[in-house]
This record gives sequence, structure tokens and C-alpha cells, in this order.
Amino acid sequence: MRSEARVSKRIAVLVSGNGGNLQAILDAVDDGRLAARVVGVVSNRPAVRALQRATTAGVPTAVVEALPVETRVQYDERLRDVVEAWEPDIVVLAGFMRVLSPVFLDAFPQAVVNIHPALPGELPGIRAIERAHAQAQDGLRTHSGIMVHLVPDEGVDTGPVLAVVEVAVSRGESLADFATRMHDAEHRLLVRALVEFIDQPIAQKTHQHLRFR
Repeated sequence: MRSEARVSKRIAVLVSGNGGNLQAILDAVDDGRLAARVVGVVSNRPAVRALQRATTAGVPTAVVEALPVETRVQYDERLRDVVEAWEPDIVVLAGFMRVLSPVFLDAFPQAVVNIHPALPGELPGIRAIERAHAQAQDGLRTHSGIMVHLVPDEGVDTGPVLAVVEVAVSRGESLADFATRMHDAEHRLLVRALVEFIDQPIAQKTHQHLRFR
């Protein structure tokens, strides 16, 4: 376990589901690869496994569900208030299934980081792994990938890229096998990108382009 004296950054993580990427962050903090502390985890869905992972790690959690009568901006105001209370240096969207508005993003300028299972400019939005696999089976692609990027605005998976990795996909490979390799690549790339993001001033960043097979 890393000593508190070595902690340099406070990370808040937003989740909606299983929390595999959250676990990768927690493990990297615990074994000293990532000079940070996860100060809070918030989900827009109750009872997801990600919240259990956070609780097991001793990290404070919150659930901010959308109310049927509120606007998107009103939801983001409530979410912002919860996250601001943890005073994070970095906010990581780790499978958070909502598009955030400026009312949230402007509270954390140049500090909101997202991971998306596709290469820059490809397959924005949901079900990117399934869509890439379907295209591979049709002979339309031989690889997909993962990107970690900043989220400065409401663009869907379009922010400045911090790190990229290519992941090969073959015709005939099962969706389950491809998804497993993609998730493994996500976990590794997110930790690498956060290490670099913490270590380098934003003006000096150029994104890493890697290949995982």
C-alpha cells in the first residue's frame, strides 16, 4: 500500500456499471503505479458492481440517479455538487453512460478524462465493441482500439486524445473473446494515460499510440 505522503492527486471516478476500469485504477493506486488517491466514486445507477468495488476499497460512494422531472442541466448541477465536495484534481469517466453538459465540465476544466473503446474518429457512442466486431466479421476491419481523451465539451468521444492503443480483431473471433481483449486493453491504457497525465503539464502532452495483440 502506498503511503499517504506520496499521494499527489485526488481522483473522482464516475461509473455506470461493472467497474472494471475503476478496479484498474484502484489496483494501480494500491501498488504504487499511480501517484493518486481515489477520493470518491459516483454512479448514476444504484446497486452496480462498481459501487461494491469502491466500498471494498474503502472509497466513499454516491448514487445520483436522474429524476423524471428534471432537465439534463439540473441533473448535472446535482452531480457537480457531489463531485466538487470531494475536491478532485481529476475526474475520470470510467464507463459513465451519460453525456455531460458544460454546467458540469466547466467546474473541472482540463481535468475530465474519458475512456472509449474505439480509435479516434471511429465508432462514437455506445456498443463500440459490438459494432467493431460486426464489421470485422463482414471483412471491413482488422483492428479496433481504445482511446483515452479529455472531455472539454459535449462532443461525444471527440476530445483531445491522451493515449491510444490498437487491438487486432480477426474474422471468426467470437465477440466474447474480442470483448475480453478490449477490456484488458482498456484497463492497461487507462492507467498508463493517467500516470502520464499526472506527470506532465497539459501543454507538453502528445498522445501515445500503442499496439496490443
